[in-house]
Amino acid sequence: MQMKRIPPCPWQPEGTVYGTLLNFRREWDLWAPRMTQDPHKAAPQAPVLYVKTANTFSPAGQDLLLQDGVSEVDIGATLGLVIGDDGQVAGAALLCDWSVPHTSYYRPPVKFRCRDGFLALPQQATKGQVADWTALQIEVRRNGEWVQTVDLRKLVRDLSTLLADVGEFMTLQAGDVLMVGTDCLADGTRPRAKAGDRVEVSAPGFSSVSVQVGGAA
Repeated sequence: MQMKRIPPCPWQPEGTVYGTLLNFRREWDLWAPRMTQDPHKAAPQAPVLYVKTANTFSPAGQDLLLQDGVSEVDIGATLGLVIGDDGQVAGAALLCDWSVPHTSYYRPPVKFRCRDGFLALPQQATKGQVADWTALQIEVRRNGEWVQTVDLRKLVRDLSTLLADVGEFMTLQAGDVLMVGTDCLADGTRPRAKAGDRVEVSAPGFSSVSVQVGGAA
């Protein structure tokens, strides 16, 4: 029998990191009236995924450097499910999936999400099972003040359903990470951070993510 694994700290993904779009009910409902418009003309029937490339990985304790005219970023607090050697979920990690603010969130261009350092990582992942995190609430603070709670009870596809639906068209490999999605605020935007801000992402039982945002030198 193969043993499940979580890489030792400081933790970094050993495989591919996939993000999920439109997986929180509030954002889905906000976008639903436009899903029948061009170019897609229908709501997605399967999970909408994107890849967070290796250049985006930012180890715990590393600052986020804003460059190329970017003055602020969307804060994307999320949970990443870590795949073990047996192909099952071996654990999970809190992540901050930064993105440049943009108006077309449905299949956004790579340039908004795959910039250097745009995936903030915790010091370590947490061992456990999917059932442990179905009601997890992730808190986001900016400069010590609460700005958002990401509630996994409000997913369009809960953790088990998301894994099953992704498994219908692709196989997650050992070391891969599947992010369950990021939530928006009531107006459809996400909390934002600018140079000088410190952002903290935390949840019970998990290693927190804490990032200082800095401007280009």
